[in-house]
Amino acid sequence: MTKKKDQNIAGDLQKIPGIGANMETHLKNIGIYCIADLKGKDPNELYQKDCLYKGFQDDRCVLYVFRCAVYYAEHESHDPEKLKWWYWKDKEYPEE
Repeated sequence: MTKKKDQNIAGDLQKIPGIGANMETHLKNIGIYCIADLKGKDPNELYQKDCLYKGFQDDRCVLYVFRCAVYYAEHESHDPEKLKWWYWKDKEYPEE
């Protein structure tokens, strides 16, 4: 199966809280196709790539969702509060 076809198949990204079809498309557009692809990624860099891909500065809420998604991917046990994208509004990932 080609990568192009893979992009149209619903993967596991929507298992992440806050990731629906729209945000899954954001991630696939920048080369993130599954939860494992998020491990070790910098949410700020993902956000910048997403903005460059689209050609405009997107709402910062997208950054917060990316922070939540990377947190989800990198931890087996999850703090329920950290699975809410708005938790990441005034926080960096990883937290210091």
